[in-house]
Amino acid sequence: ETRLAEAEEARKALGAAWRENLRWADRQIGKDPGHLESAVAFIRTHRPRTVAIPYWSDRHPDHVAASHLLTESIFSAGLRRYDAEGDAWKPQSVCYYFINDAGSPSFVVDVSEHYATKRRALACFVSQFRPTQPDAVPTRLTSSGFTQLIESRDAHFGALAGVAFAEGLVVKHPVLRPHLLS
Repeated sequence: ETRLAEAEEARKALGAAWRENLRWADRQIGKDPGHLESAVAFIRTHRPRTVAIPYWSDRHPDHVAASHLLTESIFSAGLRRYDAEGDAWKPQSVCYYFINDAGSPSFVVDVSEHYATKRRALACFVSQFRPTQPDAVPTRLTSSGFTQLIESRDAHFGALAGVAFAEGLVVKHPVLRPHLLS
């Protein structure tokens, strides 16, 4: 419940119209067959044009599991004969974002104007980055250098494109552009 409340505060900080949590338990992602069905139903219900999911290589096993499960869900959601709630839907594009670790991005998005908003949204997750319980275990996330790690990664991606901060994203398939000049 704490994480849900923090996520709602982050949603407000970002100015997102809505968010939904499928309530998959920590360290159980993908172990329940119902996870695939709930993700397919979510995709078919909301019919996103673009889906951004965690990069498939990360130090946290839940991020890796979510990446694989969501990649499979996107594929299954587009199959007319796949037995799940809703009509078949295939997003126009799928991209992968970095959480803990960073690889080489396929492209970057300039977020310089909005970086203060990202900082405010991340600050909402007190239970992950600054736990107050006396029995809290020190982790990479709770170290004073974790925020610096995220910001330096985003500054590095920004420097690659000549801007202050950028989000790096990866695609598995070529991006189609209408012509060279657009």
